[in-house]
Amino acid sequence: MATVTPDTRKAGAITQLAPGLRCILAPNASPMTYTGTNTYLLGTRDIAVIDPGPPDEAHLEAILGALDAHQRISHIMVTHSHIDHSPLAMVLAQITGAKVYGFGDSRAGRAPVMASFTDVGGGEGVDATFMPDISLAHEDCVSGSDWSLTALHTPGHMGNHLCFHWPQGDAIFTGDLVMGWATSMVSPPDGHLTDFMISLEMLAARNGDEIYYSGHGQPITAPVERLQELLSHRRMRETQILDALRREPLTPKTLTDRIYTDINPALLRAAERNVLAHLIDLTERKKVKPDGKLGTSAVFSLITEF
Repeated sequence: MATVTPDTRKAGAITQLAPGLRCILAPNASPMTYTGTNTYLLGTRDIAVIDPGPPDEAHLEAILGALDAHQRISHIMVTHSHIDHSPLAMVLAQITGAKVYGFGDSRAGRAPVMASFTDVGGGEGVDATFMPDISLAHEDCVSGSDWSLTALHTPGHMGNHLCFHWPQGDAIFTGDLVMGWATSMVSPPDGHLTDFMISLEMLAARNGDEIYYSGHGQPITAPVERLQELLSHRRMRETQILDALRREPLTPKTLTDRIYTDINPALLRAAERNVLAHLIDLTERKKVKPDGKLGTSAVFSLITEF
C-alpha cells in the first residue's frame, strides 16, 4: 500500500511544492474534505489558480495576498463544480478579470443513464451556479507565460471533472478523482462508477507522470501504485456486494450496513452513495437487477446467468 503522508498544514498555509508551484490550504476541513481544499497557484508571472475553493473571505484574501507586485492571476482553472472547489472562482474572476476554465456546468458530462432515474437522490455539495467562461474538452491546452496545462476529461466523481496535466512538472492536478488520504465518493446522478473506473484506467495507461497534486491532502508521489490501489479497492467492493447478494436480495442501505462495519458514522451516507453507484454499474453490466425502477429504495438481486 502506498504511504500516505500526514497532512499537518494549517488553514491559510502557503506551501512551495515545486519551482513555480504553490499551494494554499482552504479553511474547510471536514470528514469529506480532510484538512481542507488545496488551491494551487501555478506560475511565476501569469498565475493560474487551480480550484479556488469555497466562498470564504479569508481564503480569498490568502490567494490575493500570495501575489507579488509582478504577478497577476491570468487563468482560473476548476477541476469540478463541488462547493469545496468552485464557488470562489466567480468572485476571483470579478476581482481580477481572469477567465474561468472548466469542462462545463454542473450537469455537463453526466452519464446518459442517469436521465432515466427518478429515485436516485444525490446532488450533495454541487455548485449549481457554476458556469465556466471557457469550456475545455479532453486534451485542450491552456498556457501562461511559463506554464502550460492540458485538460483531461475524467468523469466519475462528477461528470464535469477535469484533471490537468502540467508537463513542466511531470505532474497531474487530479482534483477529487485521485487522492492519497481516501477513496473518492461516487454519488449518482453526478457520479458514475463506470466512468470513474475508465478515468482511473486512462490515467494508469499514461507514461511519465511523476507526481499527482490532488484536491485534498498531500502530493501523491507514487501515482501508479495509488491508481492500482484505487482500482483494486473498487473491485473488492464489487466482490463484497455480489457475495452479499448471493445470499439474498438487499437494498443499498442494507448492503452498506453489512459491508461497511468499521467506518466513521459521519461517512455512512457517503458509503451508501458509493454502494448505489456500484449497483448502477452492475445493473448496466447485467450482473444484478432491481425489483422495480432502479433507485435508492430498490431491492437488488443477483442475475444468476452472468
